[in-house]
Amino acid sequence: MGCKYRRRTLLKGLTVSAMYLLGCIQKNKDESRDQVEGRRDNVAKVFVIKTEDREEGIEELFNSMADRVDSLGNKVAIKANFNSGDPFPASTHIDTLENILRKVKDHSTHITLAERSGMGITEEVFQMLGVTRLARGYDVELIPLDREKSGWIRFEGEHWRRGFLMHFSFLNADSIIQTCCLKTHAFGGHFTLSLKNSVGMVAKYDPEDNYNYMAELHSSRHQRLMIAEINSAYTPDFIILDAIRGFRKGGPATGEVISPNLMVVSEDRVAMDAVGVALLRVYGTTPELERGNIMDQEQLKRAIELGLGAKNVDEILIEPLNSGAEKVVEQIEEKLREVR
Repeated sequence: MGCKYRRRTLLKGLTVSAMYLLGCIQKNKDESRDQVEGRRDNVAKVFVIKTEDREEGIEELFNSMADRVDSLGNKVAIKANFNSGDPFPASTHIDTLENILRKVKDHSTHITLAERSGMGITEEVFQMLGVTRLARGYDVELIPLDREKSGWIRFEGEHWRRGFLMHFSFLNADSIIQTCCLKTHAFGGHFTLSLKNSVGMVAKYDPEDNYNYMAELHSSRHQRLMIAEINSAYTPDFIILDAIRGFRKGGPATGEVISPNLMVVSEDRVAMDAVGVALLRVYGTTPELERGNIMDQEQLKRAIELGLGAKNVDEILIEPLNSGAEKVVEQIEEKLREVR
């Protein structure tokens, strides 16, 4: 059975094993990345800029990922953080999203933003936060995933009873850009950065029998492991963390606000989240995040087991993009290497 035929049948809503599908969809994408991957130094690079100016920040972050940006392709899917209608840092700042869209528009002809809000109706959250208006101005296709009855693909997960469903709009893209916030998580996740942001890419209910995947996730003692397992279903091209503000305690909707005035980019989710946890430790954070070595946090440890990113702190290289970021990069590196 050819790739094109399999793709069409899945668009009708079938939920089948996705291994063959991913091989078909991503074959050309992976081949186009070979040269970029070959130029990496076998480290996960994380670029940090000190700024309160999101236009400047996004410009410099995109410049630091020039090879990735040049190979985005025509169809780009964006996963932002619109879990609720609460303002930044609970949700992606509208200026961050707009500056990302402006840059992507220079390279791609079709941009999709798909989301499932866990603490609200997604369409209403889009309206509340100005996303609907912004998408209209940039000709972005908005997909509120809580209304989608088809296009779901089933993936296996060791700690999921019956796997989980991810939407085809992400898997059919040439590239995926994720943008996340700097937050702790008071409901079992411990922190919500790039790995946790992927929860909004999967279904709450199974369209075939109304099974509640999110009830399973949030009631499980394996919640943090299950979060990491969602990420095995896809690979982002790069992730942008808006850490101009953040929650050092509380989250995901409200919390104790800190102001690092940083923006961060990486193609590696493990490295990104390890740096984010280290940054939260710089400011003082929850007992769960202060405890133990950073790479032993359950989300990170499971992601490492699954081969999703840097295996240890020696594989993470943090590069400041301006002089203002140098001191905080030193502090982050110190926290990353703490042995507790």
